[in-house]
Amino acid sequence: MQQGDTVAIVMPSGPPSPVLFQRGVERLEALGLKVVAGAHALDRQDLDYLAGQDAARAADLQAAWCDPAVSVVFCGRGGYGAARLLGLLDWEAMRAAGPKVLVGSSDITALHNAFAIELGVPTLHGPMTACDTIAAEEGPEPRSWESLLAALAGESATVRGDRVLVPGRAEGVLTGGNLSLLASMCGTRYQPSFDGKLVLLEDIGEEPYRIDRMLTQLLQAGAFDGVRGIALGSWVDCGDPYPVLADRLAPLGVPVVAGLPVGHGSPQMSVWLGELGAIDTESCSLAGPFRDGEQAR
Repeated sequence: MQQGDTVAIVMPSGPPSPVLFQRGVERLEALGLKVVAGAHALDRQDLDYLAGQDAARAADLQAAWCDPAVSVVFCGRGGYGAARLLGLLDWEAMRAAGPKVLVGSSDITALHNAFAIELGVPTLHGPMTACDTIAAEEGPEPRSWESLLAALAGESATVRGDRVLVPGRAEGVLTGGNLSLLASMCGTRYQPSFDGKLVLLEDIGEEPYRIDRMLTQLLQAGAFDGVRGIALGSWVDCGDPYPVLADRLAPLGVPVVAGLPVGHGSPQMSVWLGELGAIDTESCSLAGPFRDGEQAR
């Protein structure tokens, strides 16, 4: 992403605060970007947890992705609703549009996973434009903003955690995102597979027993078969999740680094899904992406 580029903001999930939405637009415009908003970005459906009708939200996302002038598609916020769009998108048309960048997190995990399967493109797990991390009155959270802009500039980065559950080192393409969304996609055509990959997991507002249930669901569905390493992000308002995370994940026998500031909470660092990364528990870090013959060291 460079000064003068055109970027889009869409709302595939929940409705935004109009104030935060406008601030997000202004923050991007201040970078010298041309910002186009989805035609239905400020809609609100009768089900007030959705940002307008499914067909309208899908149309905005597809129009932004298929617009040749747009280089980056920002999701304004999460909440709920992105999974409802997956059967409404014209994947053939979106494949024909060629690669560009999708940015979002939380409920947008449904799109990250589907875009990887349907389009085969890397996507950016990062903060959203109509949320406090970017659109707070006092300005963007500095570390989160710096991380987002560096990722969009193509810079490799290292995100450090604060604990190790299983020691070791692993390399692979990073996948994953929000645990609740990943579990909800089991039994669908978008069921996640971590085979040969590193997986990122994070969540918010889930009691440890519910984290156990979702991990157990993914384990029993075979999602973790062949996983190479696990990076655990933030677990905001989840009590103490680490005993259950260790109990369910340590038996896999792969490196597990935890406490990464990725997901919910502040700061919220940006990481590329669908790109080669490396987990190193000696430095308690997730590094990447590595491209163009770079070695993950």
